[in-house]
Formats: sequence, C-alpha cells, structure tokens
Amino acid sequence: MHSALPRLTPRRWIAAVVAALLAVSTAGCTSESEPPEEVEIAAVGDMNGVGTYATDSPSGRNGAAITELVETDEIDAFLGLGDFQYDTAYCEDYVKYWQTLWGGTKSKLYWVSAPNHDWEPGRNEDLDNFMNDQCPGSMGKSAINQERGWIFNGEPYSKDFGNWHIAFLSSAPWRYDIPEAEKLTEWLDEDLAAAKEAGKHLAVVHHEPYFTSNTEAHERAYEHKPWIDVMWKHRVRLTLSGSQHNYERSCPVNNADQCVPDGMTAFQVSTGGIGLRPFTSNPWYISKRFSDTHGFLRLTLRENGSFDWRFVPTSGFGTDVGWRSAPQ
Repeated sequence: MHSALPRLTPRRWIAAVVAALLAVSTAGCTSESEPPEEVEIAAVGDMNGVGTYATDSPSGRNGAAITELVETDEIDAFLGLGDFQYDTAYCEDYVKYWQTLWGGTKSKLYWVSAPNHDWEPGRNEDLDNFMNDQCPGSMGKSAINQERGWIFNGEPYSKDFGNWHIAFLSSAPWRYDIPEAEKLTEWLDEDLAAAKEAGKHLAVVHHEPYFTSNTEAHERAYEHKPWIDVMWKHRVRLTLSGSQHNYERSCPVNNADQCVPDGMTAFQVSTGGIGLRPFTSNPWYISKRFSDTHGFLRLTLRENGSFDWRFVPTSGFGTDVGWRSAPQ
C-alpha cells in the first residue's frame, strides 16, 4: 500500500518545480546553485472595531483572507501594524472579538503595539499578555512570542527574514515616555548598523506614520523624526505603518521629504477593518493612496534587495501594484 502524498500548496508546488529544473540543469556539474531566496509577507493594521465578530465585516474578510494564506503556507510572516482591537482592548476583548476573526493568523504574527488602543500605561496593558497566550481563553502564542518568549508592549525587537532585517518599534513611548523613545532611537541605530554590516537589506515597522497625508483625526508623527534620521542614515529600503485608516505609498523618500533613488518606500496600511477616513492634505512625496477600500498588503522581499508589492482589496476596489529594483 502506498502512503498518501503530501498536499502541495501553489507556493510549494512552484518551489518543487524550480528545484527539479535546477537538479536537471546542474546534473554532472561540480557545483550546485540554488534559486534566489524570497520572503512572502502580508501586512495590515487598524483591524477590529468595537464588538466586531461578524465574518462578513471588512475585518472578518481580511482576517479570513490572511488566515488562509497562513494555513496554506503562502506567506512566511504576517506583520500586525498596531491597533488590533478597538476601542480600549483588554484580555476579554482580544479573546472574544479579535481572536474570533484573526486568531488563525497568530502562528505567523509579528506585532507592534500602538498607543492607547493597544496600550496605554495604567489603562489597557493586555496586548502583550494576549500575544503570549496568557489571557483566559486565548489560543496560542504569536510567532515572535513563540521564538522570544514574553515581549513587553513597548519593547523593540528585530528579526531576519531571509536576506532582510526588519526592526519592530512601538510608537507608544513617543506619547508616554520620551526618554524611553530616545533609548529606542539608540537601539535602532545600533540594530540597523549591525544588520547593514552583515549585508542585510533593511526594513522598519512602527504604527504611527511619518510619511503620510493628514486626516481630520491625525497628521504625520513629527516626533518620530529621530527614527527617520536613523533609517535614512542606514538606507532603510522600506517602512510599514498604520494609524490613518486608509492606504498610502510614498516615493523612495529621504529624511528631508525628497524623492531620491536610495530613499525609503513608506507604506501606510491601516485598512484592516476599522472605518476609513478621507485625506485632508496632499504631500508631494505620496505616490499612491486611497481611502475607500479595506484590504491588506502583500510583499515579496528578494535576496538582492528588490521587492514587489500588491495591495489586496477585500471590501472595495482600490489597489496598488509595483516593483522596486535592487539597490545600486
């Protein structure tokens, strides 16, 4: 009796075909080559509204779509860009609402906390407990907690994904503890310097965006400028943030708001499910934006520093597709 063959997802099927072709092409050769490494990522923030657990809600559709990518191994990581559960979230809110719609993403989730909705000292401090499976009724740890153990809401961390190095920073200390935010700036400088020395391509995740259009509720996070200066110093390739309740992508931009070939491509993806907001300004460094569509961002990060992006709409019709070449 033959054993059952393992189920191949489309991604694994393609990898198997590439490997087979390479095996044929290198037969009899003295050295073997491997296909360039690619990292597949999904990212979004500002996810679940107050009391939301309906599967046909914008949040429900996003949660289901990303969960499917996790379960079929189509992505290597899901980057949660903050504001997981509105309005003031405690353990019971994460378990009853966010987990119902998004719990299937947790095994590949790398997260940052945002100020007030995720974490405000002395008010709501349960996000880190939920991500470490310490809330009553929670079901499993996030990916980063599985790897590192308990992570405090404002604690920075970084991780290599293939030939890319991604730093994760909570925006909250700029609101609650300026000396701590300044320490995070020093940490970021040292972390990115070491990764750059090791030959990695660099990305940074933080909730509140610096390169963004204004809305009636938020403007750019001016206080984050020290982080932006450090990112520019080390030539970070891309940044990911949320907060605005819409979608934006910048030109490759430097720390003086100039579009330059070696600048940062700043993605602001806050279309996870919460109500969307119109724009009230039009900065010249924003290349693409819309405020009428819920969905999430797909990124393919390549070994040489090039990357593709595609916004996946789940409620609405806005989209954004593009490619950035490797650094020169």
